[in-house]
Amino acid sequence: MKSLKIMILVLLIQTKIFSQQSPKREMRAAWISTVENIDWPSKPGLSDKEMKNEMIAILDNLRSYNMNTVIFQIRPTADAFYKSTKEPASHWLTGMQGVAPGFDPLQMMIDEAGKRGMNVHVWLNPYRVQKDTVRDVLSKNHLYFKRPDLFLTYGKTRYFNPGLKETRDFVASVVGEIVRKYDIQAVHMDDYFYPYKIAGQEFPDDKAFAKEPRQFKDKDDWRRDNVDLIIKQIRDTIIANKPEVEFGISPFGVWRNIAKDSQGSNTVAGATNYDDLYANILKWQKENWIDYVTPQLYWHIGFDRANFEVLAKWWAEHKYGANVYIGHGDYKISTSAKEPEWRSPDQIVKQIEMIRKMPQIDGSMHFTASTFLKKGDTLRNPLIEKEYKYIALTPEANRITRLKPEPPTNAVIAKKGDKAVLTWKAALNDKKYVIYKFPKRRITDFSNPENIYYVTTALKLEVPNADLENYVYALTALSQTQTESSPIEFSIK
Repeated sequence: MKSLKIMILVLLIQTKIFSQQSPKREMRAAWISTVENIDWPSKPGLSDKEMKNEMIAILDNLRSYNMNTVIFQIRPTADAFYKSTKEPASHWLTGMQGVAPGFDPLQMMIDEAGKRGMNVHVWLNPYRVQKDTVRDVLSKNHLYFKRPDLFLTYGKTRYFNPGLKETRDFVASVVGEIVRKYDIQAVHMDDYFYPYKIAGQEFPDDKAFAKEPRQFKDKDDWRRDNVDLIIKQIRDTIIANKPEVEFGISPFGVWRNIAKDSQGSNTVAGATNYDDLYANILKWQKENWIDYVTPQLYWHIGFDRANFEVLAKWWAEHKYGANVYIGHGDYKISTSAKEPEWRSPDQIVKQIEMIRKMPQIDGSMHFTASTFLKKGDTLRNPLIEKEYKYIALTPEANRITRLKPEPPTNAVIAKKGDKAVLTWKAALNDKKYVIYKFPKRRITDFSNPENIYYVTTALKLEVPNADLENYVYALTALSQTQTESSPIEFSIK
């Protein structure tokens, strides 16, 4: 009996170690920024072919890192990287706002990412309209020229007025159209709610406060309520259209400093979500208004003002049922970085290792996709050697009613020369397919990510013909909610 207990304990320890090193489910996402052409397209005015080739290059590269999700910025400044009936095509596409390319960027992203087994989260900025008012970029059919009373300017940037009901209604209608028209995994917003403060300059919302104060006497509380209202309305809009679509927020990494609030983190950040951006993230988590939260922890482990480790633990302890993914600042990696901690990819590897030891954390999101292209093997090799060695499926959201897929049918293998083609047919609620490959022609463990060969939305896959002598293939389906079906084995035709 004693020896049996020891054996069970050893197995449990091995399972725990294995799950930390190579979990079968883990968010591995990269942001694809379109504002200022940070990631895609590389500059405005490229040909359709050039833009498409760049998108494919980004996706192929992310696939080589075993990433499973892209966060695609489709509305950076009240404009569109998709077919919108409400806002003009972005000037960061063709060079002129309102002039669309000859293809739908979001639909292409969904199609091409899906082939590579990746989900798409659409990233919208709720309030920002014009990044620099010095540049005359707004098209003449922009809402700004029809309803200038809905907008205000702070610094050089133009915004929707967050204090107006019309703003909330319009932004919610934009979200509703996207959710209805596109097969997306999630709607995503980052830290740009009320803008970061400009020293000596007050945000010009006095008239809105006087017009719609509701029950508030304190303007800061009123501003927070404005953001609460738009988050709740967007959540309701998503549920009314497609309740299986997730809603995620990627806030600035510090909710509040402990000096201001005993519930806050042990940090001394110069800005915080609650006090400066008027975003009460914890309330949204507690109220079930969001499905996941991705704090942007773009600081290194041990940083004195905002320590990555301290903040990762704080967010893990304050999840309130939402999935928690950590935002990593990969863009900081540089041999000439001022902080020595960022002079190699080791910092990112250590961060991933650290959060995997925190069971409340469900994975990572990386800023930004172009970093993975620029760094190449310098970043890829250390990640693929260990942390991202195997493919991982994305986590199921805790707050979404899960859709159970039926197993695919007619899974067969047909030999064609030196290739073999795996084909299958879709069943109810199938969105993606997980192809497993087991050595020694013996199906063993579906929980081991080492056995995952590929994930795709396609209904066929080519494999080397020679593999059929040594391996056996099996197949499962994933639903929109990332729920996995029971498996079926491929038969040789």
